[in-house]
Amino acid sequence: MDLEQRVADLERRLAALEQSAARPVTPPERDGDEELWALRGLKEQWVELGADNGGVLFTGAVRTPAGLRYEWQYGLATDTLLDDDWASAAESFAALGQPVRLRLLREILGGRCTAAELTGLDGTGTTGQIYHHLRQLTAAGWLQTAGRGRYEVPAGRVVPLLVMLTAAGC
Repeated sequence: MDLEQRVADLERRLAALEQSAARPVTPPERDGDEELWALRGLKEQWVELGADNGGVLFTGAVRTPAGLRYEWQYGLATDTLLDDDWASAAESFAALGQPVRLRLLREILGGRCTAAELTGLDGTGTTGQIYHHLRQLTAAGWLQTAGRGRYEVPAGRVVPLLVMLTAAGC
């Protein structure tokens, strides 16, 4: 096989990989109740724990564009969720309520980690505005400083952030 054919073959294989990576990951086709395999397992867990009214679980195993990997899960019983003070979540939701802040989080997950890199992006505002948004995200726990002017999304917040975006219909 000559070099030109090998390059063409590599390009085809790369295109196929990129195309498969762009599709949502779904479990194999199953019959009837088997389609809800994760839900069935979750219900069994809630029964074992004595949570008669069920609960909510979110989980994920992700790799960011920067190559970092995160695996995380968290669940709460329905009764606990309904009894909690929901007002305590307001600051966290408010911090995500600005399109620029969501973009900053996406860029940081993608590898742009310093304020200097973030201020170079179009449409994110002035340096002062960037720092204001970074402070808001840090105060709400969506960001933390990683030293030397670098920011990162805390490991325990990566999957929850992606779950919230999924729930919002992104």
